[in-house]
Amino acid sequence: MTEGTTRGTAENTAENTAETETETEDETEAMAQETTGDTSGDTSDGGAVEDAAEDLSDDAADDPTNRTRRHTALPKAQILIEALPWLTRHHGRTVVIKFGGNAMIDEDLKAAFAQDVVFLRHAGLKPVVVHGGGPQISAALDRHGIVSEFKAGLRVTTEDAMDVVRMVLAGQVQRELVGLLNQHGPLAVGLTGEDAHTITATRHRPFVGGEQIDIGRVGEITAIDTGAIRALLEDGRVPVVSSIARSQDDGHVYNVNADTAAAALAAALGAETLMVLTDVEGLYEDWPHSDEVISRLTASQLEKLLPELSSGMVPKMEGCLHAVRNGVTTARVIDGRVPHSILLEIFTDEGIGTMVVPDGQGEA
Repeated sequence: MTEGTTRGTAENTAENTAETETETEDETEAMAQETTGDTSGDTSDGGAVEDAAEDLSDDAADDPTNRTRRHTALPKAQILIEALPWLTRHHGRTVVIKFGGNAMIDEDLKAAFAQDVVFLRHAGLKPVVVHGGGPQISAALDRHGIVSEFKAGLRVTTEDAMDVVRMVLAGQVQRELVGLLNQHGPLAVGLTGEDAHTITATRHRPFVGGEQIDIGRVGEITAIDTGAIRALLEDGRVPVVSSIARSQDDGHVYNVNADTAAAALAAALGAETLMVLTDVEGLYEDWPHSDEVISRLTASQLEKLLPELSSGMVPKMEGCLHAVRNGVTTARVIDGRVPHSILLEIFTDEGIGTMVVPDGQGEA
């Protein structure tokens, strides 16, 4: 093929390609005009896309799924509204909480308990936590070769056992609980009944079978000094109190039942509520023949039931009775195995557990 022929063929090919590209551009422009309503072309369908967009928007607004998506927070709002009257009622009031049972040994329950207490504090209440440490004390006594023994529902506490009790309550259980609370801010401060003479006691000698027995370094509370606790509350702190008492008469310390200590502190502080966490749903109507829980009863009704209760429930219910007969508005035994049981009891209409009220506030 000659050079001229080759050049001519190339020129023809270039012209054909240019024509094809021009036709393609014309077709693309026409399609764009039809789609967008370009004012440079036929304007009879101008704004079609805008109309379509409005139609799609209307359809989306009418879509029930879309409406539901926009209101998924409504249940949260309803919960807050239900809590409003309870928040108003308890605002600025002191709430004493006895921490115990499974809530002390289950990691998730411990974390939920700490969240509940911090929530109370930020909701305007003044929580005070009182704790024992039964499971931890028993484990520590086992490690030291000391047998755990209970009489009249109370731990027999020898001199050697008292050293272990003091170490576990103030050095282990309290520090862990303070640490959990302080994960949410600089709130919790730990102290024992020995500090600032908060709890004073003498030796407790209960009656078993009509006879008074000696159960060692177990204290019967004789005095409460609330000065240190009130100062902490006024400073916005959460006092965490170990149930150890100073002796009134012999220079020693005493192991005080935590239920009893919580009740005494609630009364001395003029608390709105005493809450006792336990491992049952509440006080049963006719245990073991029935598992129906008594939701509410008066002090006199509770007093009549006390002789029939199991030994483990006696200190808890005696504490509730003492509290409501000494100025506390309500005392509640609640199931600490339920996560966030404190919030459920205080801020919902249903509540859980058993509530004890002073005489004259209605029958069960």
